Amino acid sequence: MSLRQEFVHLASQDTLTMTELCQRFNISRQTGYKWLRRGENALSDQSRRPASSPSKTPAAMEQEVVRLRQAHPRWGGRKISRRLRDLGFEAVPQSSTVTDILHRHNLILSADSAMSEPWKRFEHEQPNVLWQMDFKGHFDTLEQGRCSPLTVLDDHSRFSILLRACGPTDTATVRAGLREAFGHYGLPLRINTDNGSPWGSPGSPGQLTELAVWLIRLGIRISYSRPYHPQTNGKDERFHRTLKAEVLNERSFATQEHVQRELDRWRTIYNCERPHEAIGMDTPVSRYRPSPRAYPSILQEPEYGPGDVVLRVKANGQLRFEGRHLKVSKALYGLPVAARAKPGEDGVFVPGLYTAAKRSKQEKAAQTNPAKRVTWLGAGSGASGICVLAHSTLVTRASYFRRRCARRRVPLKTAHCVLALVVCLVRRRDAVSALRLGCAGISFQMQPVLARRASVTCI
Repeated sequence: MSLRQEFVHLASQDTLTMTELCQRFNISRQTGYKWLRRGENALSDQSRRPASSPSKTPAAMEQEVVRLRQAHPRWGGRKISRRLRDLGFEAVPQSSTVTDILHRHNLILSADSAMSEPWKRFEHEQPNVLWQMDFKGHFDTLEQGRCSPLTVLDDHSRFSILLRACGPTDTATVRAGLREAFGHYGLPLRINTDNGSPWGSPGSPGQLTELAVWLIRLGIRISYSRPYHPQTNGKDERFHRTLKAEVLNERSFATQEHVQRELDRWRTIYNCERPHEAIGMDTPVSRYRPSPRAYPSILQEPEYGPGDVVLRVKANGQLRFEGRHLKVSKALYGLPVAARAKPGEDGVFVPGLYTAAKRSKQEKAAQTNPAKRVTWLGAGSGASGICVLAHSTLVTRASYFRRRCARRRVPLKTAHCVLALVVCLVRRRDAVSALRLGCAGISFQMQPVLARRASVTCI
């Protein structure tokens, strides 16, 4: 016997008043009398569906929605609703109603629902770990031509580091803006950009640009977005969308100074007043802290360890090494570049930007074994210097130099450059042996000069 049937049965005995009986069953008097009117055989729940639904979508319209969905399985509620209006239908339901119809007819799979969910955001745990940098698409001013806002955004806090109205989009313009940002907020660990100029070199993929070299020398890692994937810089791209909607849309500006005044005004609102949905409705300034890494007043030269092979890049961006030419980058002109032995592999040098460091056991072992081969791999980047690699036999016969000097009509006295390279490759301890192997044909008095030059080159 159910609870309702028990109530009706006790109420029919007239032993308790209706008020007392309803209090014991914890129901209202109206519910009690309703159950009595139904009787013991009609106490199950009845349908709560309204007798009429004037706003219900007509069956004919539901059939049209189903037909369009079956014809275009990837269309959702918004597209189907708009298409029905374009086809001339009247009283077209809203897109949310169309979505309900699709769910009711089992035309939306769970996988489709998962695809429509917003992207899961990723952010670094601390500010200044990553900055995103890009130019907003250009627009025309009335008096000064094109304007391209330069934007730099902190990945963690969404704080606008830099928002500057720029005419040219060259290296000098970006460097001037970054100097200002570094002076106010310090240096980040990494900056991510796209592959375009001036941070990338689309015409020469893999080569460092002047801007990238400058950032590397400051100790900042430079990374690039995957080609044709702007979502890698998604936070900055979303910032551009907000900037366009709240500042640039349906407005005209006379000069770049006019643009900059509006950008400065809005940047204050964005950083300090505007709640940001992606960070829990906080303001970006509440999550941002300046970097403890200060911008240096003097840019230091790259430093290398005593076991590194150090060369300098020529004006054409090439290195000449053991008769071979390597195209590195014109942006490296005049800078020292180095090759460092790869630990655990004899004679293999790995690319990287290096700081001064102690020699590894493998480097020390290689120093006592000049008859090694160095694999020619190319150029690369790392922490704070530049590396090139070579492919040659370190033990070189004296006749090699005589033949090369005679073939290229080079005086023997100028062959000290090649000899210095040999001395570098076999390390300081074997400098005298290298000179004895390679200095045949050069006066004995020249050998101390070469040794001094080799010593300077190795440092």
